[in-house]
Amino acid sequence: MSIISSRLRRSAVVTAGALLFAAAALPAAARPGPDGFADLAEKLLPSVVNISTTQTVKPESQSEKSPGHSELPQGSPFEEFFKDFFDHNGQPGERPQLRPRKATSLGSGFIIDASGYIVTNNHVITDADQITVILHDDTNLKAEVVGRDTKTDVAVLKVKTEKPLPVAAWGDSDKSRVGDWVLAIGNPFGLGGSVTAGILSARQRDINSGPYDDFLQTDAAINRGNSGGPMFNMDGQVIGINTAIYSPNGGSVGIGFAVPSNVANKVVAALEEHGKVERGWLGVQIQPVTPAIASSLGLKTDHGALVAVVTAGSPSAAAGLKQGDVILAFNGEDITKLRDLPHDVAGSNPGTNATLTVWRDGKQQQVDVKLGEMPANPQVASAQSNNNDEGPPPTESSVTPLGLRLAPLTTDFRHDLHLGR
Repeated sequence: MSIISSRLRRSAVVTAGALLFAAAALPAAARPGPDGFADLAEKLLPSVVNISTTQTVKPESQSEKSPGHSELPQGSPFEEFFKDFFDHNGQPGERPQLRPRKATSLGSGFIIDASGYIVTNNHVITDADQITVILHDDTNLKAEVVGRDTKTDVAVLKVKTEKPLPVAAWGDSDKSRVGDWVLAIGNPFGLGGSVTAGILSARQRDINSGPYDDFLQTDAAINRGNSGGPMFNMDGQVIGINTAIYSPNGGSVGIGFAVPSNVANKVVAALEEHGKVERGWLGVQIQPVTPAIASSLGLKTDHGALVAVVTAGSPSAAAGLKQGDVILAFNGEDITKLRDLPHDVAGSNPGTNATLTVWRDGKQQQVDVKLGEMPANPQVASAQSNNNDEGPPPTESSVTPLGLRLAPLTTDFRHDLHLGR
């Protein structure tokens, strides 16, 4: 009996181990999709608004006859019809002049405060003479601009309301995972509040739209007019502001982009408090560290940002940064991609102290710098421009670690070397 029991116990142990191994080898089970989005959409729709803007479009100079325009002979039966479109004094030989006209555009937004604060994209309200916010119940309210940030394409509006408005709550975009379900709500093509569903397709997308690109990508249908609308997670929280699409035909092809909520809500808070966003400023122009450059400098990896230009009078100049330095980390955070440095610098408050880990003369060293405030036209840890005809003329310089002596590529040099512009 004891032998049989012992064998049974050993067999049970082996069987249990085999089951554990088999379970570990099985792929992770996918979470079931929601049965529907109706309840969530019903709850969220009142917090999303349509935004209508009106702007005055000035005609181009009429000193020369516009292409395709033909003057109408005096007394023509069409003269009366077209007089509303042109200004003229009726004198023979005078060309009619186009009048300024009113243009309207439509976008989306969402309410973040019951007292009437609304978030949208800056490009939705650019050059607007008048902004009207249309609530879910078709109430029309005039809006004023609280502040705007062109670099992240975020704007905050304020409307006067006699009753508390339904609010959309911010979520944590960093917790959202690729493959999560999302809802996009907005005003596509001016049709009114529309709901689309999809998944989070990718994170940290750089679409070359600005210096701080860090978009969420989704396949939820986003079309013209959806700009400024919210992207919700399944908890009904805003994790992004729908901002752009990739499309060869102007319509949704399943590639839409949203500003992450963890970027947007900081910008919104600054705009509400100050009417502008204050960003840290380092004052360098940078370029990627290629494998060839890394090898020549003795770096083991091609991470970091190579300092190409140190702006005179900038915080980086005061801290002693030099052309040819490679910035490996900012406040202990590794610079793995070139855009990491602009993000980290701009995300810091002006006047704060930062520590840079720098590769110089074949070794690492720490450089302490006090960040300044980003000027209106900064060179803030931005990729080096290839246009040498703008700004002060560059001077000859050397990059000692590389054994190079450099000179600006002027127009004369381009001509001599048969290079295009």
